[in-house]
Amino acid sequence: MTNLKITLHHGLVNRTPAQRATVHTLGLRKIGQSVVREDTPAVRGMIRTVRHLVTVEEAD
Repeated sequence: MTNLKITLHHGLVNRTPAQRATVHTLGLRKIGQSVVREDTPAVRGMIRTVRHLVTVEEAD
C-alpha cells in the first residue's frame, strides 16, 4: 500500500469538536506538524472531513 504524508496547515480555533477530534485522531497536534499514514479508506474519510485544514501528498 502507499503512504500519505498529512500536514496540518491551519489552526483548530473556532472548529467544530468533530473536526478537532478528527485532526487529533490523525495524530496532528501543532500547525506544520506532519504524519505519515497508510492509505486506507478510513484515513481517506478522515482527510475528507478536514480537507480544508490539511495538505496531503504521497510519501515513499
